[in-house]
Amino acid sequence: MANFRLHCRLFSLAVFLFLFSFPLSFSHSQYDDDESDQNSPISRFQHYLRIKTAHPDPDYASAVSFLESQALEIGLHTKILEFVPGKPLLLVTWNGLNPSLPSILLNSHMDSVPAEPSKWLYPPFSAVRTSDGKIFARGSQDDKCIAIQYLEAIRSLRSRNFIPDRTIHISYVPDEEIGGFDGAAKFVLSKEFKELNVGFMMDEGQASPGDEFRVFYADRSPWGLKIRAEGTPGHGSRMYDNSAMENLMKSVEIISKFRESQFDMVKAGEAANSEVISVNPVFVNAGIPSPTGFVMNMQPSEAEAGFDLRIPPTADPDAIRRRIREEWAPARRNLTSQIIEKGPIRDYLGRPLLTMTNDSNPWWSVFKTAISDAGGKLSRPEILASTTDARFMRQLGIPVLGFSPMSNTPILLHEHNEFLKDTVFLRGIKIYESIISALSSFVADASQ
Repeated sequence: MANFRLHCRLFSLAVFLFLFSFPLSFSHSQYDDDESDQNSPISRFQHYLRIKTAHPDPDYASAVSFLESQALEIGLHTKILEFVPGKPLLLVTWNGLNPSLPSILLNSHMDSVPAEPSKWLYPPFSAVRTSDGKIFARGSQDDKCIAIQYLEAIRSLRSRNFIPDRTIHISYVPDEEIGGFDGAAKFVLSKEFKELNVGFMMDEGQASPGDEFRVFYADRSPWGLKIRAEGTPGHGSRMYDNSAMENLMKSVEIISKFRESQFDMVKAGEAANSEVISVNPVFVNAGIPSPTGFVMNMQPSEAEAGFDLRIPPTADPDAIRRRIREEWAPARRNLTSQIIEKGPIRDYLGRPLLTMTNDSNPWWSVFKTAISDAGGKLSRPEILASTTDARFMRQLGIPVLGFSPMSNTPILLHEHNEFLKDTVFLRGIKIYESIISALSSFVADASQ
């Protein structure tokens, strides 16, 4: 009996120690910064990720305060601009030896899209760093990584006594995720922006699942399209021509065939997704409401559908408007349309909003060489399938490249469990050191 009791106690102790070795919830150590150095690039990245700048209530004040403190610690100059109350923009400056040369602008947006905590492995604003180096947080890829990498690259360059010939500016802007109209759009129209004399700009890009870095020379322009149909109402049992629903359904069918033709090119490998015109239905509004839903024995006199269009810079916007007017929503079928153009589609000279990626653009050659010098490789330049603040600068004729140094990384922007590996983040700092030093030292042509 005594041996039995002893075995029970030993078994209970073993169970207790086994259970004690596993946390009941995420342990505090999982939320710690880089334990080897509380003042490291990784810990500063985690700090910024924990500032909740997600819509609909982004904490811009805390983000600006943290970023400004880091810039001042490095010895850079800062200025806070506010074109719309409650939506600050932080401008950071590293003065060059020759201020008459056009400057370099590095851009990053402070805001992020919302996150659903219940769908994440870890709380989306905790910046948990797992044992395999993954840092989970909303904004880790889009695009708080480059915000810190800019500063860390400059911190490293200054520690080596590097002095740029051209002045370097960093703009931390609000509201990119909701269109940028109260952020970058107003910034580029300000006297403060004009005084920067920007010659070249870099903005966000996207992760690359392969070994090569992706680079973007243009964005697709977003349009919203609403098509409204009208017709004579009637009993649900009748069949007659030109009812509102019939006319709208014909329109949807024609648009679907166009969408299929564009998508077929993508599936056949003839064009990238970002090189075609995408059109996707986003809502339908029809029917006569009733206390239990809709009146089922009456055909409505009005119906409406909405579509999201993305227009590459290579497409002719006038031809698209004509197609909408003549094919998708012709007046002869009692259809009307409304196009909501969300931002510029041509620059101030009427040219497509794109940046050349050949020898005609000396900035491209400098950038490409800087990537190679840092041991990186570039994939074929692309059009970004979505939209960034770069369009507002391209509208002024300023060459802009979209770039985020994230190779061998799944594309997780706006998705659940967005993460970036610590090694990828740290390598990105080295890449930006090469880029910033090369761009700021380029003085072959003072007009550039």
